[in-house]
Amino acid sequence: MNTRPFRAIIGAALVLAIAGAALAEENAMTVTVVDTPAVVQGATHYAFNRAPLAPNPLAKLPIGAIRPEGWLRHQLELMTDGMIGRLPEVSRWCQFDDSAWTHPKGEGKYGWEEMPYWLKGFGDLGYVLDDERITSEARRWIDAILATQRDSGYFGPQANLEQNDIWPNMIALNVLQSFYEATGDERVLPFLTNYFRWELDQGDNLLPGSWQAIRAGDNLESIYWLYNRTGDAFLLDAARLVHRRAANWTEGIASWHGVNICQSYREPAVYFQQAGDRAFLNAAERNYREVMDLYGQVPGGMFGADENARPGYTGPRQAAETCSMVEFMLSFEMLLGITGDPKFADRCEDVAFNSLPASMTADLKGLHYLTAPNMVQLDQESKSPLLQNGGCMLAYSPGERYRCCQHNVSHGWPYFAEHLWMATGDNGLAAVLLAANKVKAKVGESAQEVAIDLATDYPFDDTLRFTVHTGAPVAFPLYVRLPHWVNEAHLEINDKVVKVDARPTAFLRIERTWQDGDEIKLTLPMNIRVRTWDKNHNSVSVDRGPLTYSLKIGERWEKFGGSDEWPEWEVYPTTPWNYGLVLDPSAPAKSVEVIAQSREIAPQPFTVEAAPIVLKAKARRIPEWTMEQGLVGKLQNSPARVETDVEDVTLIPMACARLRISAFPTVSDAAEAHTWEEYFNPFSASHCHDSLLAVSDGVDPRNSDDHSIPRFTWWSHKGTTEWIQWEFRKAKTVRGVEVYWFDDEPRGGHCRVPASWKCLYRAGDTWQEVPNAAAYGLEKDRFNAVTFDAVATDALRIEVQLRPEFSGGILEWRLSE
Repeated sequence: MNTRPFRAIIGAALVLAIAGAALAEENAMTVTVVDTPAVVQGATHYAFNRAPLAPNPLAKLPIGAIRPEGWLRHQLELMTDGMIGRLPEVSRWCQFDDSAWTHPKGEGKYGWEEMPYWLKGFGDLGYVLDDERITSEARRWIDAILATQRDSGYFGPQANLEQNDIWPNMIALNVLQSFYEATGDERVLPFLTNYFRWELDQGDNLLPGSWQAIRAGDNLESIYWLYNRTGDAFLLDAARLVHRRAANWTEGIASWHGVNICQSYREPAVYFQQAGDRAFLNAAERNYREVMDLYGQVPGGMFGADENARPGYTGPRQAAETCSMVEFMLSFEMLLGITGDPKFADRCEDVAFNSLPASMTADLKGLHYLTAPNMVQLDQESKSPLLQNGGCMLAYSPGERYRCCQHNVSHGWPYFAEHLWMATGDNGLAAVLLAANKVKAKVGESAQEVAIDLATDYPFDDTLRFTVHTGAPVAFPLYVRLPHWVNEAHLEINDKVVKVDARPTAFLRIERTWQDGDEIKLTLPMNIRVRTWDKNHNSVSVDRGPLTYSLKIGERWEKFGGSDEWPEWEVYPTTPWNYGLVLDPSAPAKSVEVIAQSREIAPQPFTVEAAPIVLKAKARRIPEWTMEQGLVGKLQNSPARVETDVEDVTLIPMACARLRISAFPTVSDAAEAHTWEEYFNPFSASHCHDSLLAVSDGVDPRNSDDHSIPRFTWWSHKGTTEWIQWEFRKAKTVRGVEVYWFDDEPRGGHCRVPASWKCLYRAGDTWQEVPNAAAYGLEKDRFNAVTFDAVATDALRIEVQLRPEFSGGILEWRLSE
């Protein structure tokens, strides 16, 4: 018997068995769901925290490692041709030859925050897109900044040094950090080292107050960034000094200014990396929750601070600065790296996907200062005191109307794109912010470079498709964030179903030896949800996945200024907006349905016309819900009692809607529903330049030239007889008035206390002077009280004779009943 064929078969089988076992071992896989990526002290592939800093679960990849695709890439491309990519055309602060930032001795104009605000995002935009025009222009500015360093180590404008104000330098530090990450320029690390030595030498003269102390967490982050690259021990001493001299966010809210909160609430968490005490992490979270509990009970991820968060101004018509949005996003991105907690990615996406796009025009050639969840008219007229600041706040402009946001919006989308992936301490990669992209990064014990493509239309679609490209098999863990709204997940790897016990606000961790061409398909079903905002009159908002939905309102865009190249726009509604939703109380989400979903997402999806997902709901109009002083009327208690017909209404993603109702009242014809009171405007005037409501907003002036509060003026009328009138819903008995005059001498020189005045009351159809009035006071810096015999009336009027060549106004008007 010839046994050779049999032995050959056995041998071949043995070889195949050994190869199969090796392949099986190579393809061994573990799929788990974890709270955070692994924390490993001393991770080395990227710039993780050096000891003694607390190890961080996630580290930012170098700029250029991530190439955004899809709708996100188009946002960045629009930026290059829009306002940020061409800001020197419209901003005097971005003129190279005039800038104090480019003079070797820091001399010249415009040396404060505006230019570094712009350059911070402008440079990153070029690095992310590999745009030669932008990177070359950014390099020109950066070379000039590097040339301003003095022997002492200080750099930048001389005026800031003389005023002991290093806040603008904190922004420039971010510029230089990005420049180093993108280029490895050998000048940067010694430059920063010398500067932080200068800061340490200042001792208690550092950060004497104002915004630089409030925002010192930015400075702290830059010190740790440098320490993680050089290991110089003195930097930890500098960090202790900065934290000690910073505003005290550890014990509470150090400022109620909106941007200050978004940028600085995290300072204790940044310092936690050095302190090692979780009380600092808890302090930052306490800050966030306190602000959001008071002023953030609205959809869109932001809170009402227009410009400061103010007691009583908490509803969805209160707005957030565009600056606040991008700074909030950056805080979340930073805290994600420090803690590894996926809730910060959820918070970042909430702002990015629901609030940020509507702050700008679709071509990214203009923005407005303030964006609110509910806003139904974007005109140039002042809305103060309903919005804190007077003047144009809501119309779209590329110019100097919105000086800080005009420049600071630059880093919103570039920084978001840079944080789509982060490195993990266990030599893996984590997809933390979800959008289409391609990433190249080092993984595994051998630091082998792999590339991963993520194809997705998220946040408009629920499917993520990853393809791994590797020159040789390599073992590493791959993490994918599971958002807060996830209830289930469907996972396939190389077309094979893998069971996943998904849960919200976590990470899916896949550990295996990856082969070239491995594919992952992860589906996160997006269900409709209805949230109730019980602290805002039980209003509701509708969500699907990470997107919140708004009423679709017709838009009429009217150009009111600017140029053909850089226009300014007002936006007016062309369809009704005063709807309340009809919801099934037992299952409100079932009252809303998807009626359209685009198979192909438009390059710019954030418009009414291109909305990728459309929902339908039942609603009734609330006739009494009208506008107030040019803003959407204040919400009242839900459910509102109405008897109007039920209609089908269309809902589109909140970010597609520049006119929007995103926090809806609910409606009912039930007896227990609430009566909605129609808005009553008590004030009118012969002429108004600023704000009628300011005359009785309960804010007492500090003096007659108090520009920090809203005011009413008759500007620019001069030397004329003018009046302002206060009507009452019901007649009342009045015995006196108190008036605090606006007088801007010597600051403005345009308004004065009037030459004379008198008080009249309405008797039927006629106006009569109040009887037996005391002397009519004309004093500055005080309330001028006038008593008179009691009158029963439904309206009072103050009539003034303005001084020749001057106008006048009122800061506050009180009644004595």
